[in-house]
Amino acid sequence: VQLQASGGGLVQTGGSLRLSCAVSGIGTGHYAIGWFRQVPGKEREGLSCIGVSGATHYSDTVKGRFAVSEDNAKSTVYLQMNSLKRADTGVYFCCADHLGDDFWGRGTKVTVSS
Repeated sequence: VQLQASGGGLVQTGGSLRLSCAVSGIGTGHYAIGWFRQVPGKEREGLSCIGVSGATHYSDTVKGRFAVSEDNAKSTVYLQMNSLKRADTGVYFCCADHLGDDFWGRGTKVTVSS
């Protein structure tokens, strides 16, 4: 099982980015995907997830600004991030929950500048 997050970069406050999480090694529809953010000195924070049924959930921190979606044909899950704030700076990870096991990919760095 492999996950690869991409799409991070440098963006100004108020801007947008779309992160991608490409999943391989697990059949489409057999995993839930969560998006997390890591900031140095802080615990990894859960931001959003999309379940096997397609149901989505968001933390209060990102609700109304971020949107998670999936393209099953591409085995890819997206995180659309709008109205970015400096506090959104961090390394973003995606995690697949498959039959009770968690699989993490390498993160992608997002920097929001003022």
